[in-house]
Amino acid sequence: MTTPTVNNNVNSDALLQARDALKEAPQAAEFVWKVSSEWKDGTYSQQTIEHFSGLGADQQHKQAFVLEGDHPEVFASEDRGPTPVETVLAGLAGCLTAGVAAVAQNRGIQLHSVKATVEGNHNVLGILGGDPEVRNGFNDVNVHFDIDADASPEDIAALVAQSQKRSAVFDALANPTNVNVSVG
Repeated sequence: MTTPTVNNNVNSDALLQARDALKEAPQAAEFVWKVSSEWKDGTYSQQTIEHFSGLGADQQHKQAFVLEGDHPEVFASEDRGPTPVETVLAGLAGCLTAGVAAVAQNRGIQLHSVKATVEGNHNVLGILGGDPEVRNGFNDVNVHFDIDADASPEDIAALVAQSQKRSAVFDALANPTNVNVSVG
C-alpha cells in the first residue's frame, strides 16, 4: 500500500530541521520583528516592513512591504487604508491560516481550500474617550474556518487547534504582552 504524496506547498522537512537546529542553538531562535510607521496626513500612515533580526544576525526581506492605515469616513477620515485594528485581525487570520497549511502538510493531509473569517467586536467609545469604563481594544475576537481537505472533521478540528496552539499572533492577542513606548 502506497501513501499518496501530499502537497500543500509547505516544506515541512525544512521547518522540522530548523526547529531541531534551533533547539541546539537557542540563542539563534531569538528574533526581533520590525515595522516602521510614517504619518502622512490626517489619520493616514504607511507602515514599512523590511528588516528583522534572527539566527544571530540582521536579516532582510526580499522586498520592502508597505501597509497603509487610516480610519473610515464614519470617523471623519478619508478611508485610504484599513484601520489598524483590521490589520491586527488580518495578521491573526494570516498566522492561523499559514499554521493550518503547515500542520496539514506535516500530518499528511491534503488541503483543497482554507478560508478564515475573523471578526473583532469593538466598542469604539473607549478609543473616542466617550466612556472611561469601556476598554480601547476588542471585547472579543471570533475566528471561523471553512476547510475542504482529505480528512475527517475531527482531523480538521485538530489542524485548527494545533495552528492556534502554535500561532504567535493568537498568543499575542490572547495573553498579556509587555509593550514599552518611548519618545525621542
